[in-house]
Amino acid sequence: MTDYDVLRVFCAANGGYGNELGVVRDGSLLPDSDERQALAAKLGFSETVFVDDPERGVIDIRTPTLRLPFAGHPCVGTAWLLDVPELRTPAGPVGTRLDGEFTWIEARPEWVPPRTLRRYASAAEVDDLAVPPPGVGAPPTPFGQWGRVYAWAWEDEAAGRIRARAFPGRGDGIEEDEATGAAALLLTARLGRALNIVQGAGSQILTAPQPEGWVEIGGRVVLER
Repeated sequence: MTDYDVLRVFCAANGGYGNELGVVRDGSLLPDSDERQALAAKLGFSETVFVDDPERGVIDIRTPTLRLPFAGHPCVGTAWLLDVPELRTPAGPVGTRLDGEFTWIEARPEWVPPRTLRRYASAAEVDDLAVPPPGVGAPPTPFGQWGRVYAWAWEDEAAGRIRARAFPGRGDGIEEDEATGAAALLLTARLGRALNIVQGAGSQILTAPQPEGWVEIGGRVVLER
């Protein structure tokens, strides 16, 4: 079995919650694309990262069923693990920085596959939602069939506080993402303001719009094992 680390990304202030991420630090041990995809499916994380060049930050991101050009929580987690100034993804260069307990990345909304940003009237409505069937919520894209519903509501609009849940809808066994940086990036771009998002059971995602269409996404990372 190929060695890998398990991180939790976008943890709460007490270090709890967060979305699990698998990281294979030495991607050269598994250079074949089909073998990487098979391992990502076997591990069963919402995403697994293969590091192809730790010094330059070159990474390959996989869900259990497909390769992604960019994804939020894998980039935040890998940025924390490698401590490099930039990650290189198929979508483009991802700037990174560490700021106290938070790790930040900078990315672009157009790198993210389409998803439905569905607003609800209250956080309680979001909490009460049932998981939608796979494929509901968005049309087919070059990345495959993505249901990708991101349900959200204001908890405190003046303070930029949001309650959210994310439903991938891929039919790969991941019914709900605990924390989704890419969806938070899209919501930040739509609303045009900094956000403090509580997603899933209690994960925290911070965001901030940047000049020229970039968006920063930040969160806490914990090494699980």
